[in-house]
Amino acid sequence: MNQNYIIEDPWNIIENGFEPNRVKASESLFSLGNGAMGQRANFEEHYSGESFQGSYIAGVYYPDKTRVGWWKNGYPEYFAKVLNAPNWIGIDIEIDGISLDLNACKVNNFKRVLNMQEGWYQRNFRAVLSNGLEIEVIVKRFLSLTIEELGAISYKITPINKDASIRATPYIDAGIQNEDSNWDDQFWEDIHIIQKEDQAFIRAKTAKSHFETCTFMQSLCFVNGTKASLTATTASNNTRIGLSYNKTIEKGQTFELQKYGGYTTDRKQDKAELVNKAQLVLKEALALGFAKLLEQQKMAWAKIWEMADIQIHGDIKAQQGIRFNIFHLNQTYLGTDSSLNIGPKGFTGEKYGGSTYWDTEAYCLPFYMATKNQEVARNLLQYRYLHLDKAIENAEKLGFNSGAALYPMVTMNGEECHNEWEITFEEIHRNGAIAFAIYNYERYTGDKTYMPEMGLEVLIGIARFWKQRASYSNQKKAFVILGVTGPNEYENNVNNNWYTNYIAKWCLHYANEQCTQIEKNDLDTFNRITKKTTLTKDERDQWQKVSDAMYLPFDEKLGVYMQQDGFLDKEMTPASKLDPKQRPINQYWSWDRILRSPYIKQADVLQGFYFFEDHFSKENLEKHFNYYEPFTVHESSLSPCVHSIQAANLGYMEMAYDFYLRTSRLDLDDYNKEVHEGLHITSMAGTWMSIVEGFGGLRIKNDTLTLQPQVPKQWDGFSFKINFRSHIITVHCEHDKILLTTANNGDIDIQISNQSLSLKPNTPLEITL
Repeated sequence: MNQNYIIEDPWNIIENGFEPNRVKASESLFSLGNGAMGQRANFEEHYSGESFQGSYIAGVYYPDKTRVGWWKNGYPEYFAKVLNAPNWIGIDIEIDGISLDLNACKVNNFKRVLNMQEGWYQRNFRAVLSNGLEIEVIVKRFLSLTIEELGAISYKITPINKDASIRATPYIDAGIQNEDSNWDDQFWEDIHIIQKEDQAFIRAKTAKSHFETCTFMQSLCFVNGTKASLTATTASNNTRIGLSYNKTIEKGQTFELQKYGGYTTDRKQDKAELVNKAQLVLKEALALGFAKLLEQQKMAWAKIWEMADIQIHGDIKAQQGIRFNIFHLNQTYLGTDSSLNIGPKGFTGEKYGGSTYWDTEAYCLPFYMATKNQEVARNLLQYRYLHLDKAIENAEKLGFNSGAALYPMVTMNGEECHNEWEITFEEIHRNGAIAFAIYNYERYTGDKTYMPEMGLEVLIGIARFWKQRASYSNQKKAFVILGVTGPNEYENNVNNNWYTNYIAKWCLHYANEQCTQIEKNDLDTFNRITKKTTLTKDERDQWQKVSDAMYLPFDEKLGVYMQQDGFLDKEMTPASKLDPKQRPINQYWSWDRILRSPYIKQADVLQGFYFFEDHFSKENLEKHFNYYEPFTVHESSLSPCVHSIQAANLGYMEMAYDFYLRTSRLDLDDYNKEVHEGLHITSMAGTWMSIVEGFGGLRIKNDTLTLQPQVPKQWDGFSFKINFRSHIITVHCEHDKILLTTANNGDIDIQISNQSLSLKPNTPLEITL
């Protein structure tokens, strides 16, 4: 049974009532981020109950030594972990000498609100302490979008039934460990505590990776809104410093502590300037004050929502779901730094190391292309180009040569750092997603400059890998790819996974085709690239030979491509026959049992039909969808979105809607029973795709924007915006009509439900469906 304690609301995530068994889940759901840092929704005050402490700095990681039972040649030496950073949000509260701890007092009227429209998180509650004192607490915090190093907290306490002596101790603490440490290492070292009057700083360096950071704080106190000049007392140890403020507060008065804190890092600053930069940030924060900073926050989020929002009319649950997804995508990545990427958990947890996966290219790129701009999308592609040399090194470690590139399954700096052999060695289809992203970017943006500047070198490295990874089967008279894991990770070490073979075939052809195009249109650039890569015509001919003769498993009787060789040898019992008490199967079944089953974790063959939809007829898609979906258990967060898009394409609107709700509320309703570990950030981009590509039917066909809208019967309509080749287009869909507008200069050709039309600036275009 899914969780259902989140209150339905179009713009807010709301929890009413304090339940200790929900704390870790809510810490994930109410997380904050600003692209440069993020944190789980941990309590500021001490909490003795179960909690998952988490604050994270973008790009700062630790190479945790790989831990496996049997070392195999080619294993990565480490698994990169996004570090649990020093804690800057902490505020210990003592009232009449009693520590405020929600696990040790009576809690009433507890409420959390994550305001997605304005970008802040608030917690309200009343507590009755052991001495009978009742207090009301209101805490608001946000991570600034305008000053990326800064976070701000307002912590208000009001005694309700008698006067109270309050001791508030804001602190920063570098004595932090990751929950997912392989060897229980201390990830932070060379910790230095610095105090300058009422400012505190902790300089710390990460072990092994040697990132240097400065965690900082400064606080102000107020009584009933008037600043109180209180002298702080200092308490510190080797890893922590706190500044305590004492004040007796009359019944009904409100004591407020405003805390400003955050991080400076040597990713952006000179090491010698980290404390100085932190002081400048604090100076700016105090000059503006909490209220003005919050206004700036609201304005910054309003600008994001102006472009990124999707409005759903008549279905609050669906509306809340899509905004939750869009909100967390923007908290995780804003596209301003090409050295960063989008981790599957973002800033909400440590699982998967917080590193980059193929999810970025397969799922996230369309969202950022359409809701940001071309440069943001290009930065995501440039990230892989900058890692090309490392991808070649990764391939060399596995025995490949001559410039073959195998991009990592998991990475922070281009090196492979995933330590499961069936993934690291076998889930090689990731290379194909990176090539497809280049194609998808050029198709959508029309930008022809990325390919000669960077893209072709990436394609050459990928094509060389596929040429060497395929082997010729005399028995099949075709090239085969053996020993792989496809997108369906419930199958390992299989031969001829159809998706892997098909995308390899396509990559080889596409790389050769792009070489031909650049040779024809820009010979100087072509000569530069071929000289740099030592590429020859003979090598390209070999690519095409492998592509043309690639084996694709197919069953003549069923008329469908087989997921892999031997798939039909399984006991083909549909997922609907599974005992619901045994779901998700990865939490109840042995891996042996899963591998012998026909169950599909996420779209595999259908992932290929999604990428290459225009290679197949709708009848062919329908046959494959109807065959494979019944065996799919959707236990990957990336599964429902692809199925929603394809179900909408086939006119299966009830199924499309159900899959949309699942992907949009995957974490809110905890479908996979793991939200306490963090959110599924990259699959959230798939939620956006489910609406825009699924219900909106957005495609690029023959270099033209096309829409084939359908509105689920549960909705009155929906609206979204896209940035298509610098044209900002608003699309509003209802059951019987679609309305398009653009304010940009210049007409744009568009196709709506098979009608070729021209959209003119400031002239609404209405089409009856």
